[in-house]
Amino acid sequence: MTPPPASDVDLFADDVLVDPYPVYAELRELGPVVHLRKNDVYALTRYDVIRGALADWESFSSTSIAFNPMANEALTGTSLASDPPVHTQLRATLTENLSPRALRGLKGQIEAKADALVAELVEKGSFEAIDALARAFPLEVVADLIGFKGHVRDNMLRWGQAAMQVLGPMNQRTAENFPIAGELYAWCSQVKATDLAEGSVGRGIFDAEARGTIPPDTAGHIIHQYLGAGVDTTMAAIGNVVALFGSHPDQLDLIREDPSRVPAAFNEVLRFWAPIHAWGRRVTKDVDIDGTVVPAGAQVAILLGAGNRDPRHYENPDAFLVERNPVDHLSFGYGPHGCAGQGLARLEAHAVIEALSRRVKHLVVGPEVRVPSNTTRSIEELPVLEVIPA
Repeated sequence: MTPPPASDVDLFADDVLVDPYPVYAELRELGPVVHLRKNDVYALTRYDVIRGALADWESFSSTSIAFNPMANEALTGTSLASDPPVHTQLRATLTENLSPRALRGLKGQIEAKADALVAELVEKGSFEAIDALARAFPLEVVADLIGFKGHVRDNMLRWGQAAMQVLGPMNQRTAENFPIAGELYAWCSQVKATDLAEGSVGRGIFDAEARGTIPPDTAGHIIHQYLGAGVDTTMAAIGNVVALFGSHPDQLDLIREDPSRVPAAFNEVLRFWAPIHAWGRRVTKDVDIDGTVVPAGAQVAILLGAGNRDPRHYENPDAFLVERNPVDHLSFGYGPHGCAGQGLARLEAHAVIEALSRRVKHLVVGPEVRVPSNTTRSIEELPVLEVIPA
């Protein structure tokens, strides 16, 4: 058995974080797993290997999803960073409020909110898409869902972004965001049912704790995940929706011609630009990947975006084509840790895509501004210079 090929690429260098796709292509050609010397991680680069690792929780443990020990320690006891059987119990409460049945009642409200917001922006004729839409919409939806009030609502953006930044290696971004992520952690560890709006999902989680469905003192952890894991990634995905339809007007035309293509369009947005850059796992034993060995105890970096552009799995992977409908994309993960909030993210994004396709013939977008971020790859600023209404 031989060690995997190695590379001196720094996965968390600024230029790689802003546009990782050239590096993903380079690593994919080196092999399905590549040892990155600078980060001391084993990067999984190809579709089949990534999907296989996500399914195999016994070999690829979630106890090390972050790339620094402090964050992994802080996440101990959450469903994100635990393996079955603990994970199974914690996740059941998280998903109870995010199941298709539970979300059915929200669908109409979310669609109405998206339509009203898009209508208002179209009327303005030009707007800044990230603040006005990609951030404003998911923040409002999640705040209402969980029942956040007052200063918590005001801090959601800062807290959600920091919670993702601190999953990186111990670089400057991680260090600067630890105090902000700490504010969220502190609030979640002392939040009480009465701090959340009546009838909200947040209250429901406390009810589950009172019934003994989940262990004592875990309601706060679960609420932490709604905000920590769900908000930043959904904002990234909706920003990508606007940017991609602005630069591919022919693809927006296809949705306008046939609105049943909306789900396929969102799948392709997620495949083309994965909202998550790298996600961690730790191997529990020596793992054989195509004849090379990843040693027991090694930190693994799962490159979801590299798998999503693997030409071994997708034909013409660097083209954005809504009719492709890649239902098997990797951006929501796979297996027992597949994204718990994907139903809500889909509801939000589908509502935005539907509203845009109905109300907009063409968006003229200016250059997108991206800033390096350890975990979430998102657009920081995206000017919509002109809206041609449908």
